[in-house]
Amino acid sequence: MRIDHTVRLLVLLSAVPSVWAQSSTAKIVTAANTFLSALDAGQRQAVQYAFDDERQRVKWSNFPTGMTPRGGINLKSMTAAQRTAAMAVVAAALSPKGYEKVLQIMEADETLKGNERGNPMFGKDLYYISFLGAPSLKDPWMIQFGGHHLAVNITIAGEQGVLTPTLTGAQPSLFTSNGKTVRPLAGESDKAMALLHALDEEQKKKAILGFRLADLVLGPGKDGRTIQPEGLKGVEMTDKQRAMMLDVMSEWAGIVHEKAAAARMAELKAELNDTWFAWSGPVTVEPGKNIAAYYRIQGPHVVIEYAPQRMGGDASLHVHTMYRDPTNDYGKKFWTK
Repeated sequence: MRIDHTVRLLVLLSAVPSVWAQSSTAKIVTAANTFLSALDAGQRQAVQYAFDDERQRVKWSNFPTGMTPRGGINLKSMTAAQRTAAMAVVAAALSPKGYEKVLQIMEADETLKGNERGNPMFGKDLYYISFLGAPSLKDPWMIQFGGHHLAVNITIAGEQGVLTPTLTGAQPSLFTSNGKTVRPLAGESDKAMALLHALDEEQKKKAILGFRLADLVLGPGKDGRTIQPEGLKGVEMTDKQRAMMLDVMSEWAGIVHEKAAAARMAELKAELNDTWFAWSGPVTVEPGKNIAAYYRIQGPHVVIEYAPQRMGGDASLHVHTMYRDPTNDYGKKFWTK
């Protein structure tokens, strides 16, 4: 299966009629209902869960789907028209930048499959989609899309859109496609390194931790856990440095559709003084490559982690990242009392 720019254009223009005339939520609902109508009865039953299905809500992972099964149906089991409709849902729920990132992560897994001599555990057709609750303009419901190195969880409640918890990763995190170098997590790497280098020596002493972190602290299966903020606090940064930190956060907060992203970025900006930046690992990087260091950004309503994997070889080529709002993961503020 190949998903390129032509298909992305068809997704937006043909699978979602009158997309530009609709509100953000209406676009998503239209895309979701179009997808459901393209499925047979058995597929629809497999895709749809009750909104209060707690078991399915947390059924996401970084591992390949053969190791950790997901709910819903995968792209491999769909017809071409159904795949186009499924990806239209993802495109409607995300920003163009976010959708491109998802496609690049999937392409990285296809590259990994080739590198692993066609290992059937990998590949861009092994990504699953599921809905919790019925697509609605008013009532809360949820879209899940993911597979190896990807778990997008989007809770929609009216015009509110909550992307947390969402996991993005890549292996390889640098590869060539159609003669072009692709780095799905380039911004996450480059912007963080730029922020570190923008700190003075005293700030770096606070930001750089005295121990190494090997993986995500709040990854899959860690819902409800808390960690103590560490590193350099935003109030100790200059205005320029705080703006750079917000720009790093935009690599996660900015991948949801534009209206939800704008609201989220405003929230994060208002809390920059109380947001911490911590770094663990190498403080240099080879030009054009990703960092091999762990870092964390933590504020009152956000925890972001970037964690290269040190399981042999080049750690910069295998990256996990996590984006959470411990106070509102799964949009719980909108559906719990």
